[in-house]
Amino acid sequence: MTPLKALAVVAGTAVVVGDVSDLMHSLIVPRPIRRRTVTALAAVARRTLNLVAARIRSYEARDRFLASGEPLVMLFRLVAWLTVGFGGFGLVIWGIGRVPFGRAFVESGSSLFTLGFATEARAAPEVVAFIESGFGLLVIALQIAYLPALYDAFNRRETLVSMLESRAGTPPWGPELLARHYLVGIQDNLPTLYDEWERWCADVSESHTAYPSLLHFRSPHPTNSWVVGLVAVLDSATLYLSLCPQVAPAEARLCVRMGFTCLRDIARVMRIEFDPDPSPEDPISLPFDEFAEAVQRLERAGVPVERSAEAAWPHFRGWRVNYEAISYVIAYRLFAPPALWTGPRRRAAGGTMSPVRPLDRRPGMPQGDPEEQADR
Repeated sequence: MTPLKALAVVAGTAVVVGDVSDLMHSLIVPRPIRRRTVTALAAVARRTLNLVAARIRSYEARDRFLASGEPLVMLFRLVAWLTVGFGGFGLVIWGIGRVPFGRAFVESGSSLFTLGFATEARAAPEVVAFIESGFGLLVIALQIAYLPALYDAFNRRETLVSMLESRAGTPPWGPELLARHYLVGIQDNLPTLYDEWERWCADVSESHTAYPSLLHFRSPHPTNSWVVGLVAVLDSATLYLSLCPQVAPAEARLCVRMGFTCLRDIARVMRIEFDPDPSPEDPISLPFDEFAEAVQRLERAGVPVERSAEAAWPHFRGWRVNYEAISYVIAYRLFAPPALWTGPRRRAAGGTMSPVRPLDRRPGMPQGDPEEQADR
């Protein structure tokens, strides 16, 4: 074996081992991974799709384009794992065999896809061929087995997000969520809602950091989004705690804490910088005027406000400073629907979307309550 062929064997082995390690940490090990070859290539592919999406002015057209983006990235990762393995095994076969350089890669492809039409009748290359055949089957089998777990986590996430359509409008908004519960007299259901979202945050924190592809999967409904839904729930709980400290349930506090913990875990995966211990007196981006308008809206809905907007503002700001900046960056990067209180977007044509409250039609009042219509 010449020094060049020995170097090819070492390099090829290193490439294959790195590829298997990337595959294992991406699909099997349930924790975030640092950037490796294929995951780095997938990140580049994702950024390329985002650059294209940023040039689409219509939100609806942008959403349709991005809905297929992450599935394409997943297919790209599968091809990349196979291609890197194909190259690594090709170098090994050429290094230990007697065939020309190009022929070694023909043998590598034949073995990778278990075709078996091109093998060198010598022990060492045949052993490598068997190993490569197992590698090819492993990559495809793991990718297939990975999809049910991925979509199961996706479905669990989207169940509560879809339920917000009736509770908070679409796209959801925190003040609207709180107002609707009081308007129809179901405020006693709020502790259960916050308890469910606390568990949802724990589930999303675990699943979306282990499998970051889930972060980029878009909701079936164009105006729904997991990050917008989470911000709406956190804002409603924060408003409740700030305005009605005697009435707000303990579940609201627990939901907010688990919510910003979830966002921070995701921020680490997305490499978003944040202050892990912000001061309650730090400024936030949401203007006080918008907060005061929301408080008036809640008062008209019958929420038992115990503090004025001015008195509640420091408490609201002290809670929101824990999650506002992170949620704004995530929503910006994921091209989330431009909902109220969720920060700016890239070239968001049409402006911010507001939830529309449906008419409360009743016998003798087919057009709904005039006072409620004014709030719509």
